[in-house]
This record gives sequence, structure tokens and C-alpha cells, in this order.
Amino acid sequence: MRDERRGETMKLGAFFHPTGNHVAAWRHPEAQIDAGTNFRHYAQITQTAERGKFDLMLVADAIAVRDGNLSALSRWPQYMAYFDPLTLLPALAAVTQHIGLVATATTSYNEPYHLARKFASLDHISGGRAGWNVVTSSNVSEAYNFGREAHYEHGERYDRAVEFVEVVKGLWDSWEDEAFIRDRESGRYFDPAKLHVLNHKRKHFSVRGPLNVARPPQGYPVLFQAGSSETGREVAARFAEGVFTPQHTLEGAQEFYRNLKGRMAGYGRPPEALKIMPGLNAIVGRTKEEAHETHRFLQSKIHPEVGLELLSNQLGNFDLSGYDPDGPLPDVPESRYALASLTSTRNIVRWAREEGLTIR
Repeated sequence: MRDERRGETMKLGAFFHPTGNHVAAWRHPEAQIDAGTNFRHYAQITQTAERGKFDLMLVADAIAVRDGNLSALSRWPQYMAYFDPLTLLPALAAVTQHIGLVATATTSYNEPYHLARKFASLDHISGGRAGWNVVTSSNVSEAYNFGREAHYEHGERYDRAVEFVEVVKGLWDSWEDEAFIRDRESGRYFDPAKLHVLNHKRKHFSVRGPLNVARPPQGYPVLFQAGSSETGREVAARFAEGVFTPQHTLEGAQEFYRNLKGRMAGYGRPPEALKIMPGLNAIVGRTKEEAHETHRFLQSKIHPEVGLELLSNQLGNFDLSGYDPDGPLPDVPESRYALASLTSTRNIVRWAREEGLTIR
């Protein structure tokens, strides 16, 4: 969609949850029931998005099975069993030609060298179509899989993330663009003067380098970010080229846009260097009534246990089991907010108060 006044084109991204964005999407009779582990399904929807001229597709990630009410989780397959994005996307690169391939990867429970190498490889395999959605883990369950008894604090997560990205970008600069001569006559494969050792040593990481993958075709794969907290906005203004954000009102979206763009000058970046991509959960039909009917059907398939578990999870695993589901949302300690998505938790509590919502 071109804006003739500015000559710009709207950027479209398709966000593929394993079994659909709606919590009960997997129960629709036309849904791909084993979507999370069905490669052909991912290939088909990615090719469909490419034919539809989407700029990119994004897959989310978490590196732990959710903890919680097992009965409820057994009715909600999100983030329970699905492909590792950095294994999936190289395979999708082989069956697509143009669409950007964006993987979510956490800076909390990875190492910079690993991710620098994987995204550089994806960029080569795809011919320069790789993107990294830089996140900090909010799921405390992930800590238990990586030798920790507690999750990183919110501020520490972002502090680590900033240094993590700096290391990864430094590793992507290990080889200059023309480093590989590959000259059989002279017997010289690469120019030693165009190989650079990083020698990074700071608070969170000690990484010598260099990277054993050639410089990515894009130089740096495209960097995305998805945090909307005060710290998240600052990090996005610092290095992100795209921001995925859930916005629920026009006024809130405009404030977010102005606020984020206004921070970029502090990092020597022009505002046009960052694209803001608000999320839209589309439910489509041949007619408006058909779309509404699909929505009503999906809403009717949300099991009460799942609804309660999802809400509890969004409130930092705050236990709601002892409260009347038809009563008001109880006070949620602020200490819980940072255990989930800080901005999402604040939004939920605010909506509950402003709109007089019950737990149900």
C-alpha cells in the first residue's frame, strides 16, 4: 500500500503462532491440528504470505514448556511443542524467494557467538532475508533449563540484551565484505588484513572472536524488538530497525510512535531508520457476519481453565484459583509485573479497573 504523499510503502509482516493467534484457534475444524510440528504447514502459509506480497514472516519462541496448571495447559498447545525457529527458517528459506524470515531469539538464555553464527548462516542460506527479533525472556520456567534458580530482574535482562547485541554486531563485522579472495592461481583464499578479532570483554560477556561465518549478505540481519516498557523503548531506539507492538487505542499508538521516534536522536539515528509495526489479529470471512460468527465460535471454545491460566500467566503467574471468577480482579502486587511482560500486565490491570471487568 503506497502513500503517494511520501512515496513510502507499508511494511506487512505475518506473525505465525504454532496453532494460531487465538487461544482456541486449534479447535476450529479447519485448523491444522499439528501445526507446531508440521513443516508442510509452515511452508504453505509462508508461501501464501509471500504471494500476498508480505515483507516478512515472524515466528515467536520460548525455550521452556510452560509451568502451571497441567490440566489447563493440556487444553492450550501454545508454546508446548513446536520447532526451534533457527532450525525451521533455513528450511523455509529453501522453499521461498523473497519474504523476510524473522526468528525470535532470547538474549537471556543464549550466548552471542551462537546467535551471531546462526543468523549469519540464515542470512547466507536465504540470500539476505534474515531478521532477528531480539527479546529478553519473561518466562521464569526458562531459567530452570539453564542452570539458574531464579529469573534475571527486568533491568538486568535489558542491560544484558544491549551488550549481547553489541557483541553479535561486532562478530558480524569479523570479515570485511571483500575478505574472501578465493584465488586458485595465487593460492590465497582470504585477505588476512580483512579479518578482525573482536576481543570483547565487559560486564556480561567475554568473547574473543572472530566469527567462523563470512559476513552476512545484509551486513547485519535486520534487528527487531518487541518490548514496550520504558527500558524496552530505550533499547529499541538504540538499535532496532523494526518494532512489533500491541496497540489498543489510536491515541496510545500515536503516543508510542512519537515517544519512540523522539528517543532516536539521542543515539544519532534518524527517525526513518525505524519501522513501527502494530499487531492486528485478523479474523476474516467472506462477509462481515461470517467473520463475526467465526469470532463467536472461537470465543465459545475457550475452556474456562485455559482462560484462567492465560490470565494468571499474563499477571506474572499470580494465582487466581481462590477468587470468584465473576468477581473483580484482585490487587496484583507490582513485584509480579516484571515476571511477565511489564507493559501487558499494566494494561490488563488498567483495563480491569477502568472497565470494571470481572476475572471471567
